[in-house]
Amino acid sequence: MALDGDGACIAQARHRAVEFLTRVQAVHGLPVSQRAMDVTQLVVSELVTNARKYAPGLVLMDLRIAGDVVEVVVWDSEPVLPLPRAADPGRVGQHGLEIVMAVAQGFEVQREPVGKRITVGIALLDDPSGAITGRRPL
Repeated sequence: MALDGDGACIAQARHRAVEFLTRVQAVHGLPVSQRAMDVTQLVVSELVTNARKYAPGLVLMDLRIAGDVVEVVVWDSEPVLPLPRAADPGRVGQHGLEIVMAVAQGFEVQREPVGKRITVGIALLDDPSGAITGRRPL
């Protein structure tokens, strides 16, 4: 989906993510935990917010299922790749990438001919033991 750069696009992206996961459950019968719903909305919000903040123009978002993971893909026109910052409890703001990487099962950034593409994988189901699984490459 294409998102214009206005302030409503972040909320629109979150709503689209919930609609997508709800459809995955209803139409395709795939189970999706409440945590996956919540984390997907958080990741979408952080990635679209950053794209809107740092890249001029259009933002593209794609959601897809890959096995037991929902992949959130966000493209923007800014070619500079994001870098996680060192932990700093005194820093106000700019923790979005840290948060995304902490909740993701997979995280990948690719430079494109124009801009960059960020892909984040989120587990559809919770670990039965309650453990949060670590990141793995996408």
